[in-house]
Amino acid sequence: MDNITATRVFECLASPVRLDVFKLLVKQGPAGLVAGEIASLLNLPATNLSFHLKNLTQAGLLSVEQEGRYLRYRADIPLMLELINFLTHECCAGHPELCLDFRATSNCSSEQDKEAGN
Repeated sequence: MDNITATRVFECLASPVRLDVFKLLVKQGPAGLVAGEIASLLNLPATNLSFHLKNLTQAGLLSVEQEGRYLRYRADIPLMLELINFLTHECCAGHPELCLDFRATSNCSSEQDKEAGN
């Protein structure tokens, strides 16, 4: 990942609505959700949601697949993990073992670290 891609992702997620949508779809994993389900779960009007889904898709944070007359959205989990890696790659001057104390005090559990490949 480069600075331009990371900046694009952060700019897109700077909207509270888009951040909520992305977090919801991350929670759903590979199954994703159709637009109507997203709107219902987040109590958003469909027209408002469609604007945000378009932005998230253009930023590469979501993929979309046609299912009959519905659109299913999925979070791009590999992109999210790539962003985390990009942000932490040079943590503690390239000595990640020095960061163990920080990991212990963070909200990320060791199980989440294992699932993310860290």
